[in-house]
Amino acid sequence: MTYLGLDFGEKRIGVANSDELALMAHPLPFLEHRSDDQVMGAICRLVEEHGAEKIVVGLPRTMRGEIGLQAKVVLAFVDRLKEKTRCEVVTWDERLTSAEAEKTLLAQDVSRAKRKVRRDALAAQITLQSYLDFMSREKDVKDA
Repeated sequence: MTYLGLDFGEKRIGVANSDELALMAHPLPFLEHRSDDQVMGAICRLVEEHGAEKIVVGLPRTMRGEIGLQAKVVLAFVDRLKEKTRCEVVTWDERLTSAEAEKTLLAQDVSRAKRKVRRDALAAQITLQSYLDFMSREKDVKDA
């Protein structure tokens, strides 16, 4: 099964996809978020292009795990996405993924300009990898 991971932003949407075995997440170029119609079309094309069967959207919960204002925006986006795509759409806790992405890029000595471009895709990759790791552990428990 192939997955598509999204890190929603009002200006850019970070994108990642998994390999066919759903073991590893890989960053893809981000999507410019000009309008919902434009971005929904782009996501549907990515689903087809990569044969994705599930979309994992990062949900920015508060540090207490609650649904804040930004999470409500993401949930509204997810509802619209569910209407537009043929595959299952789920949310996954993405707390601190942008900070983790920034830390990784700083450790790699990536320039400020390049960090801005790569952060969203890396955050999507981190979120999707977290989801894939969880699903793998769940499968291992069921198989035991």
